[in-house]
Amino acid sequence: MRYFDAHNHLHDTRLKTHRESCIAAMSELPVAGAVVNGTREDDWNAVATLAAQHPAWITASFGIHPWHAATRSETWLDVLRRYLDENPPAGVGEIGLDRWIDGHDIEDQTRVFVPQLRLAAELNRAATIHCLRAWGALWDIVRTETLPARGFLLHAYGGPEEMIDGFARRGAYFSFNLSFLHSRKISQREAFLRVPLDRLLVETDAPDMRPPDEHNPRPLRSALGAAINHPANIDVAYRALAQLKGLDLEALGAQVEENFRRLFKSGHQDLGTCRA
Repeated sequence: MRYFDAHNHLHDTRLKTHRESCIAAMSELPVAGAVVNGTREDDWNAVATLAAQHPAWITASFGIHPWHAATRSETWLDVLRRYLDENPPAGVGEIGLDRWIDGHDIEDQTRVFVPQLRLAAELNRAATIHCLRAWGALWDIVRTETLPARGFLLHAYGGPEEMIDGFARRGAYFSFNLSFLHSRKISQREAFLRVPLDRLLVETDAPDMRPPDEHNPRPLRSALGAAINHPANIDVAYRALAQLKGLDLEALGAQVEENFRRLFKSGHQDLGTCRA
């Protein structure tokens, strides 16, 4: 069985001192595909470099996260287009809307989110969307905008269960995250009972969104001592999702591989395997 991480930040500086050992652990599983997401202009080069070093299994994704919307340059959209032109397999992300962060400006976030979504549609690149406490605003955009023909990912989907069907009709995929194993997140777990099998993906969001300690076989700390998520914990998420959905692990793995290929890969691209 091969594993696929639909959303992580393997380039993140918090993983710098651990990156080689993390990739070695991912190789042992093995991980056959991972989408590494940039969140602002000044980390796109790190994403591109990592993808160039590991083209067999890393797919780059470039975007401005809503938390960083205010930091954008005047030429940010032109720069984004250039990165996408120079990296034909790359997606657009992490992009989105967020009312959870202090001092949020949803109008300004929208001014950044919508052009990125339109660019993804124009180039037919997979869009990876972050959303917190802004599901109505996101739906208003998704139901009216032209979207990538290949679809888009609602990463670590934590929205209302009743919105899943509508998002799926518009082309959404939904990724299950390790943090949903916390006891307080029962509603997020149970929402995935409604996600269609052909729209199901799995993610770590490493180094963020780590699992609870009792479900964390690979505890990790940054150079500053903060607890962070190990990207090889993707296997924990797979097992938890298989149990939740009542699926054999191998059957889930085959379905997720098919879904990952459909959303993130071009028809001519083979899926490789992570190599340390």
